[in-house]
Amino acid sequence: MIDTMFIGLSLSSILLLVALGLAITYGAMGVINMAHGEMVMLGAYTAVLSRIWLDANIVMAIPIAFVVTAIVGLVIERVIVRRLYGRLLDTLLATWGVAILIQQAIRLEFGLSFFGIHVEGLGPGLQNVPVPAVLQGTFHLAGLEINTYRAFIIVVTAALAAVTWFLLQRTSIGMQVRAIIRNPKMAAACGVDVARVNALTFAFGSGLAGIAGVMMSGFKTVFPDMGTPMVVDGFLVVVVGGVGSLLGSVLSAGLLGEINSVVAALKNDTIARAVIFGVVILIIVVKPKGLFSFRGR
Repeated sequence: MIDTMFIGLSLSSILLLVALGLAITYGAMGVINMAHGEMVMLGAYTAVLSRIWLDANIVMAIPIAFVVTAIVGLVIERVIVRRLYGRLLDTLLATWGVAILIQQAIRLEFGLSFFGIHVEGLGPGLQNVPVPAVLQGTFHLAGLEINTYRAFIIVVTAALAAVTWFLLQRTSIGMQVRAIIRNPKMAAACGVDVARVNALTFAFGSGLAGIAGVMMSGFKTVFPDMGTPMVVDGFLVVVVGGVGSLLGSVLSAGLLGEINSVVAALKNDTIARAVIFGVVILIIVVKPKGLFSFRGR
């Protein structure tokens, strides 16, 4: 059971990285970003391409994936999302379209496949990223046998969550983000450059999702559609935790990850998913604003 809960904690860590960006962007910008899962996928493919073309391992791919997906997120915000603020359904449909375009770009190797050009690491096939030798195997802690790579995932996620908390609570840009989450019009009236803060927030959230993709590539195969279910799980965490709440995201990611791991071990993955959705529905009924929230959804 301890092993199962530890696996659940590592899965919760991945889920938290995906959800942090959604919690911030949805809270600050009111945008349902359906392309967020594709940032996870791009992060995973960055790890694949970094290994092939740069001979970089997973650890080295983390900062590369953050930069790549942050830039992609910034472009999406400036070109598309910025023009659709206040139009919730339009942003949902537009970012869904972006997600499909990104998937097909990877599958068709950015169109080069039409000209008979193959880019190693891209295409519709499955890709794998080897875990560095130093992160393979297990180690013993307090009489428990701990998987080294899953422990690495937890440590990296904890560090990034701490960095995110520091940026939100102890920096000027974080104070502006929190002001926008509470009341964007009042924040703008007080001199906050809402457009600039939104762009940086969107880029940062996309970067975190890219790192989640790198972490996932170490124990899952990489393929163009891998990010689609992640955006659903990410929004479940946001809904349960509360809009714009970092603490709520941490607690809800841990809760849902552990439930999924324990129920899947006792029964199967299908029942685990059903139980998770049942828990989410129950929490929404009891606490419509989520466990912790600055404002209603």
